[in-house]
Amino acid sequence: MSKANCVDLNVFLEKFCSLQESIAQVQSTNSRLQLTLEDSGRVLKHSQTRENALVHERDALMDTVKELQQSLESQCHIRVENERLQCELEEMKKDNSKKALEAEAEVQKLMADMRAEAEHHQRALEAVRLQGRRDVEEAHTQAALNMESKEAEVRRTLQQKEQELEALRSRLREQERERNSELLKLQMEFGAKLARVQSSAQMNQQQQHGPSLPHNIFKRKLQFFQEEKDKEVAALRQRIRELEEGQLTGLKRRKVTFNI
Repeated sequence: MSKANCVDLNVFLEKFCSLQESIAQVQSTNSRLQLTLEDSGRVLKHSQTRENALVHERDALMDTVKELQQSLESQCHIRVENERLQCELEEMKKDNSKKALEAEAEVQKLMADMRAEAEHHQRALEAVRLQGRRDVEEAHTQAALNMESKEAEVRRTLQQKEQELEALRSRLREQERERNSELLKLQMEFGAKLARVQSSAQMNQQQQHGPSLPHNIFKRKLQFFQEEKDKEVAALRQRIRELEEGQLTGLKRRKVTFNI
């Protein structure tokens, strides 16, 4: 019984060792297969990448071929259009040559008409110049005839303006005399009132500020009266200047009319 167990153990050990070797071989084979699988995956991935690149390159080449076809078609259309335009250009050149000849003939005709018209205008201009000279001579003659009557009218106007100016000057002098007389009178009244106020102020020392009110009122009235007189005198002087300027302007205008 013990011997049988010993034999079985040896067989078992042998089988176990054989199994271990088989497992080691399987693991080694599995490792090689795993490496082979990884290599195959890398090759497949590289192949797919290459395939995608080739597909992309194919699409790009197809697009290039389409563009070349379109460019070729466009060149064909352009060639046809160019031939048509060349034909039209030749026709236009012929038409332009014909029109140039017609235009040259028309220009020659217009030049002849312009020369004839210029001669006609020259004759008309000479006639107008002669008529203008006659009109100027007649105008000078008429101006000479009217000179004396205009000078007499100017003298009458000047005399009238001088009389008006003299009247205004007299009025101005009279108003100045009246104003000076009135101012003198007011100054005398002001002096008298001022003396009375001063004497009253000396008599009543408690009311020192009382008399200043009438004094100020009278002074303001005097100043207002003087300003009104100054305004009237300024208005009269302005009127005299306006009359003198109007008289000078009328003389200048008449001198210009006589010279013309």
